[in-house]
Amino acid sequence: MASIRELHQQLVRKERTATEITQAALERIHQLEPKLRSFLAVTADQALAQAQRVDDQLASGEEIGLLAGIPIGIKDNLCTKGIRTTCGSHILENFVPPYESTVTHKLAEAGAVMVGKTNLDEFAMGSSTENSAYQVTANPWDITRVPGGSSGGSAAAVAADECVVALGSDTGGSIRQPASFCGIVGLKPTYGLVSRFGLVAYASSLDQIGPFGRTVEDAAILLGAIAGYDSKDSTSLKVPIPDYTQSLIPDLKGKRIGIITETFGEGLDSVVADAVYQAIEQFKALGAEVQEISCPRFRYGLPTYYVIAPSEASANLARYDGVKYGFRSEEADSLLSMYTQTRAKGFGAEVKRRIMIGTYALSAGYYDAYYLKAQKVRTLIKQDFEAAFQSVDVLVSPTAPTTAFKAGEKTADPLSMYLSDLMTIPVNLAGLPGLSLPCGFDAQGLPIGLQIIGNVLREDQVFQVAYAYEQATQWHLHQPEI
Repeated sequence: MASIRELHQQLVRKERTATEITQAALERIHQLEPKLRSFLAVTADQALAQAQRVDDQLASGEEIGLLAGIPIGIKDNLCTKGIRTTCGSHILENFVPPYESTVTHKLAEAGAVMVGKTNLDEFAMGSSTENSAYQVTANPWDITRVPGGSSGGSAAAVAADECVVALGSDTGGSIRQPASFCGIVGLKPTYGLVSRFGLVAYASSLDQIGPFGRTVEDAAILLGAIAGYDSKDSTSLKVPIPDYTQSLIPDLKGKRIGIITETFGEGLDSVVADAVYQAIEQFKALGAEVQEISCPRFRYGLPTYYVIAPSEASANLARYDGVKYGFRSEEADSLLSMYTQTRAKGFGAEVKRRIMIGTYALSAGYYDAYYLKAQKVRTLIKQDFEAAFQSVDVLVSPTAPTTAFKAGEKTADPLSMYLSDLMTIPVNLAGLPGLSLPCGFDAQGLPIGLQIIGNVLREDQVFQVAYAYEQATQWHLHQPEI
């Protein structure tokens, strides 16, 4: 499938209709889903109705925006009015939201065509999309491997051409790590840049919605459409939203790039390290000044995250009790047993694990030792980044320590699974923008991701560096044969 801009030009020139583009995406989904399992729901009727509206606008001579008629996948933790939203959990198996999330509302207003809701780790908790209560999504580059998580369905759908772009959410790497594993572009924006209204909460101080695309430009266009202040989200930032496509300049003269030394060490595959070092050489060739930067507290990101995120999850997920909405156990003989049985049957193992960790960390006598301590370390991690950005414009690191691993390989060992997010977590703790884009392949033909981290609200610089690298290389042109 072509890029957003190419499809837009085809529509404007009347070479194709939005209905034809949408039908092609739906046929591709129908053809690949038995193998890939990216989607939990395909919204074909609604998609064709949305496409028809765009065709009617064009027929009447109206101008359309860049996203009008573009097929898009939506992670199934974003509320869609009248369309089931499960969060990949049995507890929300039959939940149909009575309201629309801000981002999906904005996309509908822009004329984008939602082709379906994509699979995810239950409540966005996981790094492989194996924690979904419904199905395991496959990686389009090798269907025996995982697509990453928790936004694995969105990443796999974009990589396999089932849709042009998609939305995911990123709490500790859930957009960037699947983008890395699936060989596409994924961006976690600055915390507060995109409204979280209608995103089912996992860890409210870390969650952020962001775009997936096959190119940096597609991600930039999609971010421009969903970013902006929203009075329904108290953490939303009141800042002007630039045209991010204006930052797409294939030149890095005078740009200062820092390599985070702490990300090159134990646990990093040598093939990933080599690909990232080659990317750094490319930055130099494009005129950038490159220097090594130490973020000494970076390595405390993982333990800090696994206190803060589960603590927030244990509070956020307390609402799933069988009383107001979602699944309710019918076998209970009292209110208390209904609570316990509903949660025991409705939640999967990983969600229960994190709720228990979080509840323990917040309990009397442990709050100061764990949660409060973790918040202090979070501040120190943020200070490391602030110090780094005084001498550089962006920071780079590998996105993930390895390429995509085999399905089932890490499910029995939660700790080794958690290590998949080693490089991405500190960016969430500091609320910064981070982007992953492809920078090579390993011997098995699996994609390798490069992470570019910007200062607060400096998505423009992240996009510029990513775009210049992308245009100077061929990695984004590779497509999986599925």
